Amino acid sequence: MVAEGYRRRVAPYVARIARPFLGWSPDSLSVLALLLSVLAGATAFLVRFTTVYLFLPVTLLIFFSGVFDVLDGEVARTTGRTSARGDLLDHVFDRYADVFILLGIAASGYANPLLALLALVSLLLTSYMGTQAQALGQGRLYHGLLSRADRLLLLALAAFLEFDLSLPWPWAPTAPLSRISVHGVGFTVIDLVLLYFIVAGQWTALARARATYRALPPPPAASGPPT
Repeated sequence: MVAEGYRRRVAPYVARIARPFLGWSPDSLSVLALLLSVLAGATAFLVRFTTVYLFLPVTLLIFFSGVFDVLDGEVARTTGRTSARGDLLDHVFDRYADVFILLGIAASGYANPLLALLALVSLLLTSYMGTQAQALGQGRLYHGLLSRADRLLLLALAAFLEFDLSLPWPWAPTAPLSRISVHGVGFTVIDLVLLYFIVAGQWTALARARATYRALPPPPAASGPPT
């Protein structure tokens, strides 16, 4: 799944949502997206000490963090305030946002910490390969199985499902049974998403590295010894 493929289709809706924020500084929207991510991670961490119902605000915080992360670029382009500094801040804040959200989820008690660590490594490598292509003059790469929009949507969905499974629906398991067992090994919904992040993230990172390598000019042929 690659949400980036729907960028053009949702562009008119993004432009409409951005209208009330055209008077805002794009950097302030980037800061707001980061703060919402920090709150999402902190709230996920509190799940360990309180109740699984906190996954509902985690869902909303992750979702709106992603919304404002999209709006900062839209506002910058619409108002002619794009800049290299703003682009740098956006990338830096995005990486810190990924770290805060995944660390909070790792400590929530509903994720295997090792899976969360490996997923974080994959996400950082995926983003690095995209920006490395840009640094080498090949343009920012967004293709692959796991864009940033994908992972925010999947994390929000996983958090919501953990919340939903905790409700007393007739079809819902009790909290201890909400873990999916595969050959005796228990996985939560969040664990399954993290496993996908690990596999899809590594595939995406390697695919982007390969695409960048092939787009670069080959090294010059070695010249013969001087005569």
